Amino acid sequence: MGLISGILGLPLAPVKGVAWVAERLAEEAERRYYDPAAIRRQLEDVAEARRRGDLPDEEAAALERELVARLLEGKNRRG
Repeated sequence: MGLISGILGLPLAPVKGVAWVAERLAEEAERRYYDPAAIRRQLEDVAEARRRGDLPDEEAAALERELVARLLEGKNRRG
């Protein structure tokens, strides 16, 4: 990077920094969203709520389908 381009690009440094932080946050959020261990815990929570009667069967089934779809999508994203 030359001196002139460095000086001209200086006003954009905060924007580039914010963009970098936003990318890292998005990556971490995605990693957590597709984390198999977290999804399994959520599936166990849904099953337990269904057993206790806190969650109707239809709603529990919908949540389970969504969680399994996330689990499979995460697996596909990893490889």
